[in-house]
Amino acid sequence: MKFSSLVQRISGEGADAWNTHARARAARERGESVILLSVGDPDLDSPLEVVDRAIECLRAGDTHYTPATGRVPLRDAIAAQHRRRCGQEVDRDNVAFLAGAQNALFATSLCIAGPGDEVLALEPLYPTYPAALEVSGARMIRVPARADFRVDLAALEALITPRTRAIFFATPNNPSGVIMTEADIAALGQLARRHSLWVVVDEVYAGLAPQGHVPSLAATLPDQVVTISSLSKSHSMPGWRAGWMVGPKALITHVEALSLCMLYGLPGFIQEAAVTALGVAPAAEARMREYCATRCAVLLAGLDGIPGLRCFVPDAGMFMLVDVRETGLSGHDFMIELYASEGVSVIDGGAFGADTRGFVRVCFATDEPVLREACARIRRFVASLRTSSSLRTPSSASAAS
Repeated sequence: MKFSSLVQRISGEGADAWNTHARARAARERGESVILLSVGDPDLDSPLEVVDRAIECLRAGDTHYTPATGRVPLRDAIAAQHRRRCGQEVDRDNVAFLAGAQNALFATSLCIAGPGDEVLALEPLYPTYPAALEVSGARMIRVPARADFRVDLAALEALITPRTRAIFFATPNNPSGVIMTEADIAALGQLARRHSLWVVVDEVYAGLAPQGHVPSLAATLPDQVVTISSLSKSHSMPGWRAGWMVGPKALITHVEALSLCMLYGLPGFIQEAAVTALGVAPAAEARMREYCATRCAVLLAGLDGIPGLRCFVPDAGMFMLVDVRETGLSGHDFMIELYASEGVSVIDGGAFGADTRGFVRVCFATDEPVLREACARIRRFVASLRTSSSLRTPSSASAAS
């Protein structure tokens, strides 16, 4: 039997990087002594008042159809948060509530580009981006970053062609944790205005940035900017699948039509809980920022002084990139061998693009004793490389990467 060519476009890249995570998760379920630092799923519970609200609504029978773009009180609450964060005057008609930020990214890509078009994506980028952005038939063009993982504006401009329709990026970035600066945002906005490009910004980690704020183009380019976010990271609610997009009203109309044939609305009790979550957002985000800052410091201290490892300290978020090239291993081999030797699961940086090959991404959003044990195991693993004389010189390691 034959399949559509679509199945090739949604197969994605970097799938191998998740194999180790899947093995580790299965091993943990079997009760084995493994440590997962490979996915951004904090060990914090969702806010109690949010859980209570969902249970209350579920027991009251809130299990029927809902509007395709979300209920009015929820869209009002999302619009209000967006106004405070981005300074853009929007209302409920600028908002679509969807099944997580990933769903919002997918829906946006389908509505703004298609076969023959090109979309630019700033590296490093999350491994699901290629499939989500090319599902429409458009071609995704990777824009390499500078050595510090910040946007290379010259490289970006050089890649713009008459076929270009959009620029996609995340701030704070996953995996680097870099927050786009005001100056870089302004320069990117000038390029978008000059070439009439959509700007699609993934701000799922924005609540984890200092004071819960990141520089935004939404107020200055209201007809071109689409802002994507969710409750997954800011409220430790990844399993609730509560995300959204904020954009021009015409785009939301198209997304509503797409949602009608894809989702047909989302659970009402989840939406009511999301309203409660947005109501406690300042406290929830402050809790998560403190949580991440503490654990980032624990990871830095735990990895300090390990020969061959260099840590890239994030501006925000729950991940740290660790340069492992001086161990003589690629990021992929470090990931594989660390898990085989010590049962610690991390992600190969190469899954996020060429700029992060030779790195691994480590999630520090976990219990502190577990994090300290993971650092001890990583230290032991790297020491074993030195003992077996497999540690190469920096020059040879760089050449191998």
